Amino acid sequence: MAGKRKKTQQKIHSRKYFDSPPDFSLLASLYPSFEPYVFYSGDGHPRIDWTDFSATRELTRVLLLHDHGLNWWIPDGQLCPTVPNRSNYIHWIEELLASDLVGTYKDQGDPVKGFDIGTGASCIYPLLGASFLGWNFVGSDVTDVAIEWATHNVSANPQISDIIEIRRVDAKDIICHIDESPSTASEDSDSEHRNTNLVLKPHSAVKNCYTGPPILLGVVKEGEKFDFCMCNPPFFESMEEAGLNPKTSCGGTPEEMVCTGGELAFVSRIIEDSTKMKHTFRWFTSMVGRKISLNILVPQLWKSGVTIVKTAEFSQGMTSRWGLAWSFLPTSLKKTTFHKTGQNNLSFVLQGLQRQQSALHVLENTQSYLTTVGASCKLDSAAFSIEVTASAAQIDALLKNDGGNTFQDDKQRDALSFRITVFQQIPGTFLVKGTLLQRESSLSGLFSSVFHQLEEFLVTKFISERTCAM
Repeated sequence: MAGKRKKTQQKIHSRKYFDSPPDFSLLASLYPSFEPYVFYSGDGHPRIDWTDFSATRELTRVLLLHDHGLNWWIPDGQLCPTVPNRSNYIHWIEELLASDLVGTYKDQGDPVKGFDIGTGASCIYPLLGASFLGWNFVGSDVTDVAIEWATHNVSANPQISDIIEIRRVDAKDIICHIDESPSTASEDSDSEHRNTNLVLKPHSAVKNCYTGPPILLGVVKEGEKFDFCMCNPPFFESMEEAGLNPKTSCGGTPEEMVCTGGELAFVSRIIEDSTKMKHTFRWFTSMVGRKISLNILVPQLWKSGVTIVKTAEFSQGMTSRWGLAWSFLPTSLKKTTFHKTGQNNLSFVLQGLQRQQSALHVLENTQSYLTTVGASCKLDSAAFSIEVTASAAQIDALLKNDGGNTFQDDKQRDALSFRITVFQQIPGTFLVKGTLLQRESSLSGLFSSVFHQLEEFLVTKFISERTCAM
């Protein structure tokens, strides 16, 4: 419902692979090393055996070479990434950075810099981000194999090697964090797991203790600043759990797949680190393997004092993963205007309000503003709307400082009737819609002027309130 705080999720598909999935026949004809892994099913469609690690690795290799011009390889047993799914995550971060939802510490034109937690032997995120977006990266990892092959994959691509740093994490520095996290899995948790391609045990009310090497604290150097961090965390609590899905074989070592407490413990440690590094990163992000993990992590973030939380679903074929992003930087109060003069249905978006402010709060301020000139306002709190009737004199009073048209200018003497509706999209973001209730097209320009004036009032009003609250 409009007045309640609700989580909204953006559904993300890789821009390239959603519109045109990989053509196995074409790839097999162009790359002889891939041809042995392609077979044709009864319906005539080319396929590969997803339970064959060599097949999935060769597919990743040829996709990176064919679509991105990247040279790449990993040894047997290392986690083999799927290119479309990893591209989804990169594009989502690209959209977060472009949204200007939070402030920035950088000068305009400075290169984007990201931090990949546990980059792995594949080094997939730095390679993708650097190759098609020109981002600078630091990729961290613990094992000798991951460091060796990540370094090799970077060196094999000299066109981007100078903007990617591979950083070793000291595995001897073990940390432990205890978090009593009650189970929040609902009765319909089975539906939450659909299309994840992960077979996962329900989260139980046990102590989640991350006992691994440092993640951000102790790895990020003093004085460093990043636009974002990203992470494909260990999803599982044991290799037995990781091996429960018989339909895929993407490899993966215990260091890549498993940690005590699974993804909840690992991401909780990132959250804890982030509270001590609030201004080191513009955005903190992580992928999660199951949707119900968000039910635990999102409330944990709000309790940590973040200013904004964003989630997204990454869908590619039958596979879904979820993205979680947060920031401690002040949110930017933004208005996104969609209205045009001459239209009877107008709207704008208010962004960056305080989290506790509701759609009703916006409506009450709208009503207060309009009644100052004597306009008749009927507030319907159930529908989150106000029906407004304003006379010529009242409209003139609203517009007198706007420099726009007045009733006298347009020689229209009838009252203006319109409806204002407010929808909460996510905490701090509201869609404000205006509808002219009269059909006369001659009134639409005047209605547009009134709606624009209301927009300016609400932006100014909430900027003032947010400033006072800081």
